[in-house]
Amino acid sequence: MVRVSGLASGMDIDQIVSDLMKAERMPIDKMKKQKQTLEWQRDDYRSMNLLLSDFNNLAFNMTLQSSYSSKTVSSADETKVKAAATSSAGNASYTLSNVTMATAAQTISTSIDSSMDPTKSLWSQRGSMDSSVWTEKTVEQAAITLSADTSTVKLAKGAVSAVNQNTGTLNSISVTTNGTSKAYTVRIGTAAGTINSNEVFINEDTGEMTFGTTLTSGSTIEAFSYQQNVLNFSMTTYDSTGKATGNIQDGGSTPFEFDGSTSLNTLLTQISNSKVGISAFFDEGTNKVVMTRKDTGNLSSADSADGSNMVFSGGFLTGFLQLAGNAKGTDAKFTLNGLETTRKSNTFTTGGVTYTLQNNFTGDVRVNVSNDTQKVFDTIKDFVTKYNELIEKINGKITEERDRNYQPLTDEEREKLTDKQAEQWDDKAKSGLLKGDSILSSGLNQMRSNWYASVSGVSGAFSQLTDIGISTSANYSDRGKLVIEGDGTKLKEAIEKDPQSVMDLFMKSGSTTSEKGIVRRLRDTITQTVSKVEQRAGRSTWTSEQFLLGRNLKSVNSQITSFESRLTQLEDRYYRQFTAMEKAIQNANAQSAQLSQYFS
Repeated sequence: MVRVSGLASGMDIDQIVSDLMKAERMPIDKMKKQKQTLEWQRDDYRSMNLLLSDFNNLAFNMTLQSSYSSKTVSSADETKVKAAATSSAGNASYTLSNVTMATAAQTISTSIDSSMDPTKSLWSQRGSMDSSVWTEKTVEQAAITLSADTSTVKLAKGAVSAVNQNTGTLNSISVTTNGTSKAYTVRIGTAAGTINSNEVFINEDTGEMTFGTTLTSGSTIEAFSYQQNVLNFSMTTYDSTGKATGNIQDGGSTPFEFDGSTSLNTLLTQISNSKVGISAFFDEGTNKVVMTRKDTGNLSSADSADGSNMVFSGGFLTGFLQLAGNAKGTDAKFTLNGLETTRKSNTFTTGGVTYTLQNNFTGDVRVNVSNDTQKVFDTIKDFVTKYNELIEKINGKITEERDRNYQPLTDEEREKLTDKQAEQWDDKAKSGLLKGDSILSSGLNQMRSNWYASVSGVSGAFSQLTDIGISTSANYSDRGKLVIEGDGTKLKEAIEKDPQSVMDLFMKSGSTTSEKGIVRRLRDTITQTVSKVEQRAGRSTWTSEQFLLGRNLKSVNSQITSFESRLTQLEDRYYRQFTAMEKAIQNANAQSAQLSQYFS
């Protein structure tokens, strides 16, 4: 729409319409402020629900027996026996005597040639080994396209013994350059010497190919296959049930394959990292390889005739290293409270107590298990503290005064303020949006009742909170905060005297509220309160139709949209009227100018 702005009248039509529209926009500004208030109120409700949900998660931990049944364990001599206990352990004293610790099966190789370097490839030191330990493996080498001029190209691996072109042993490698193919005769060894122009020398140790001529960029070394020397062997170990730990398809053994370019140290490291359960290393002081089971105890197959814990096969292990196959571990032997028994491991659990044997000994070591009063006390104290923090925050919201002198800012009002001023204004405008809220107030009242009401059906000495030294603050301004009397002595004495009764007081199950422990009541109340708040303020994943404030916001948005459409029409009408006025003035001016010509 073309608008004429005061050309004939000399009036600032845009400013006049803007001023007229300010008055017309007052209702919509009020609606937008109402919308902002509803959004702030919704967010405040959700923040309260988040606090309640977090506390509810903490309360869940207080329904677990482990929160009240922590145990402390003392050993008369931790250099001989260490111990720890679960909540299921009984309060008792245990005596361990005549302890012989479990050992792991171990085997040691014969001395290896002193010239053997464990950091170099095994194939490069093959003179120290019998040739029978090696197995040839065919490797398919894909075509190689060169990206630069070169005469040397390295294969992926060394330990090369022969090259097979296609299916025959032709000992030649073809290179194609600009569509022309040339065959290079293969020569394999450790020293290149003089390389003729039609030859390619392959270093059998490193796998590096050196051509007698320089190959140009873009040339392709055609695919070929070569024989690589590898070490193949297998190892078998067993678990505590006598079952082999290896692959079923391999008969329970664990197979290994290493190419000749592997060093002894690398080979032993990979064995140690495998699932075979053996720690392997080379001792340079004695030039021997040591293999030790990672698990202690006599771990052998139930079907084994000699009870070997580690079974080796393959020339490298049995021939070169000459590892013995009859290695055995021993089980731990000890007497526990007069009962002679054995275990595969030096760490074992019985009666909820986990023992770790540290040394062999013949005397007695006493292990005492008792309630960990301090830990249970700290758990309850922390729970009380978190509850007090919760009700302080909720009470702060429902008692916060509403300053009605501060309403949400419109966009125009916000532009006139600095960011700091706008932030301070918003803080005051957000205050008191949940003042006196009935849902939260009712929830707090019910939680206070949950704490103070007696728990019926408790078999022990304590049926209400004051019995264990927890009461309500005498300060009215604390609004129901809990206080642990004195320095907590009464609570500690209650935990020590009757831990079962303390546990029942907090977490007892029941079909009625009066039969339920304090924490279970609290969780029921919190769940109900959270649900009521959600009906009013919803969740972030809910649609507007699913909660009250969402429906109110949708209604306000609809009103704003409708009113904005009306304002657009009204503004257009004002401009049409002023445009008509401008045209009328223009016509009058034109007529006046025409009449004045008759009198000139």
